[in-house]
Amino acid sequence: MGAEMITLGCRLNFAESEAMRALAGDGTIVVNSCAVTNEAVRQTRQAIRRAHRESPEARIVVTGCAAQLDPHSFAAMPEVSKVIGNADKYRAEAFSSDSRIVTSDVMTAPVPPVAAGFLARVRSFVAVQTGCDHRCTFCSIWQARGPSRSLPYEAVRVAVARELAAGAREIVLTGVDITSYTAGLGSLCQRLLADLPRLERLRLSSLDSIEIDDALMELVAGEPRLLPHLHLSLQAGDDLILKRMNRRHSRAQAVATVQKLKAVRADVPIGADLIAGFPTETEEAALNTLALLDDCDIVAAHIFPFSPRPDTPAARMPQVEREIVKARAARLREAAADRRGRWLDGLVGTRQQVLIENKEKGHSDGFAPIAISGSSRGDLGTALVTARDGDQLIGIFE
Repeated sequence: MGAEMITLGCRLNFAESEAMRALAGDGTIVVNSCAVTNEAVRQTRQAIRRAHRESPEARIVVTGCAAQLDPHSFAAMPEVSKVIGNADKYRAEAFSSDSRIVTSDVMTAPVPPVAAGFLARVRSFVAVQTGCDHRCTFCSIWQARGPSRSLPYEAVRVAVARELAAGAREIVLTGVDITSYTAGLGSLCQRLLADLPRLERLRLSSLDSIEIDDALMELVAGEPRLLPHLHLSLQAGDDLILKRMNRRHSRAQAVATVQKLKAVRADVPIGADLIAGFPTETEEAALNTLALLDDCDIVAAHIFPFSPRPDTPAARMPQVEREIVKARAARLREAAADRRGRWLDGLVGTRQQVLIENKEKGHSDGFAPIAISGSSRGDLGTALVTARDGDQLIGIFE
């Protein structure tokens, strides 16, 4: 059985939760926290309080990025029994120790074990990397996870093979910055696809567009087992704001990358992370980011109102008024939703390869959400898309 897991944040967190489940033991609730925004930290605290209300006798252990960055504030919560940092969460003794707070220096932590598993093995996340060597001025995740460290290829291969043997139909490679994988992300994917013929569906989590290498571009162009859906960490569409974010790409480079991807595989849908209201952002700069939705053909935008994280350079920059931040985020979301709706409408009447993940719902190869009545978890086949219902397509298996 193992512990009950409550996971917030990124796909890497979900993969890591599965690796921790057996360590904490029965009767324990592990809250795997997120610190990417102030809202994520608030939701973590909310999840802790809810878990205690629903299971007052359970032992609650908090781990993850928010716990690593501010362990004492979580330990002070009366609902919490123990706080374990990111560098210690794979050690069984950390869960069994008498210490209320168990944290170590993430900057010197060893490479963690491969973390894998999610959604009852239909789609499994396999972590290939953690940490980050970049210092984006808005981000505190590098402080929570330390420098970029990649897992050896053989460890990744064994983990993927194990998930396939357990029934996974799709593998998602995940991490904090997977395009920084030591041997090259494209090379890693090529080796996995060559060594594991059973790996029929390989998907990638968020990519740094400036680090997409030639080997990965070749796979996008000609490997059908690499699913045509790429989510890019773009963050802004204005060069001055990108510079103040300490991003390593320009607006023109982001647009050129998408154009190159579309040239080699026209059907690849583009997703992106975008921040609204970054410090010093003018209306002109905000409009440049708004225009990036069209210029990069973004159909799956994750919009974040800027959130000043403690001990980051951006928190010390001149801030945009909160009401303006909220308004710009709402404008971006509205425009993104309109583009996404038109993309989904364009799929009606087409045939799509679909994997059903849960409760008659799944995703196409391009990660369009789709519901197919009468389908079962794990079903994989060609579906005719018959309609759109909000942000979801309706289809029938042929």
